[in-house]
Parts: sequence; C-alpha cells; structure tokens
Amino acid sequence: MQGLNNGFLINLEGGEACGKTSHIPYLVEYLRVKGFTVYPTREPGGTSISEQIRDVIHGLKNIEMHPRTETLLYQAARAQIVEQVIRPRLALGEIVVCDRYYDSTIAYQGFGHQQDIKAVHRLVDYATGGLTPDLTILLDVDVEVGQRRKKSSDEWNRMDAMNIKFHQRVRDGYLKMAEVDARWVIVDANNGIEEVRRDLLKGVNERLELFLDSVEGVKKSAER
Repeated sequence: MQGLNNGFLINLEGGEACGKTSHIPYLVEYLRVKGFTVYPTREPGGTSISEQIRDVIHGLKNIEMHPRTETLLYQAARAQIVEQVIRPRLALGEIVVCDRYYDSTIAYQGFGHQQDIKAVHRLVDYATGGLTPDLTILLDVDVEVGQRRKKSSDEWNRMDAMNIKFHQRVRDGYLKMAEVDARWVIVDANNGIEEVRRDLLKGVNERLELFLDSVEGVKKSAER
C-alpha cells in the first residue's frame, strides 16, 4: 500500500440527494486498487459519540432545535471525529474520504440558516483545530432534482425537511465557497451515475497527482 507523509483528506459535499453516499464506496475502492490505504467515514458520525449526536441533530422529533444549538452540536460531533479518527489516520499516511466535513456547516448552518458566517467559521476552526481538507468535491445538484430524489428514497431527516428556500441558500453557499477556494472541484451531479463517476475520478486523480508531485519535490529539495 502507498503511504502519504501527512495523509490526504478528501471531503465530498453537496445538497440533499446529490449522491455522495452512493459514490464514496466506488471512490474508495478505486483508490485502494491504485494501492492507497483509504479510510471512509462520515459526518456527523464516524465515532460512537458522534453517531449519538447525529441521532439528536437529525431526529424529526427535535423540530424545536434552534440553529445555534444545531451548529454547536455539529461542532461537538466534528471535534470528536477529528481527534479520534481523522488526525490519527492522516498521521499514518492514509487517505481519509469523508462524507461531509466543516463545509457542510458553513453551507447549511451559515448560508442556509443565515447565521453570521464569520462566527460559524470561528466555530469550525475551533472544532477542527484548523484541519483543512486537501481536496473538496462538490456534487452539485439542482435543488428540485435533489428533493425529488430524496422523497423517493427511504431516508428523511430533520435537515431534509427544511423548506425549498433553505436548500437553495445551501446550494448557493456551496457554489460561493467553491468559487474562491482552489481546493474545490465541482462535479455536475444532475448527470447520470456513470458521468458523475467519470468526472469525480478525474478531479480526484488530477489533485492527487499534483499533491504527490509536490511531496516528491519537497523530498528532493530536502535531500540536496
């Protein structure tokens, strides 16, 4: 298995029913075949504590939850998975593929709930200890398409039940973030599954190759 000095963190983001959960196993297997050690996980979740928090946040019975409460609960789950799972795996030189990371909080709790974006950024920075992804894949899907897909599935949680304007603000927030940060790759998730997978793997390959080239360059410089 190939090892990466400081690991490589990939997070997949997007609105409801964009296909993250379906595409992650395919991506993980693809990277493993290429010889990498890969650890898939999800947010909120990935640890016993974080999964318990997930149940509280997503429970349909908790409709009275305030956006600030929701935001803080997400950060508690995130702090746990970062310290218990993500950092240790990266330290081993593994690729961590995470179904959502802190960009979800900025999109959903920041843009979606229209909270103070700067305050939300401060919270996620504290929760993650400043750990930023090496690559973020945005599976971008039209809100109406995502809602139709979600309603036809077996899953429906408190976040899914937010109104259409909320989900549109979330999508707009994602696109704004992707416009100003080079770590993002946008994949059109309105397309068929084969097209999405093709574009997903293309984006991952390009960024991973750049990362490996830069690491090799640093090694050669240090050896001189």
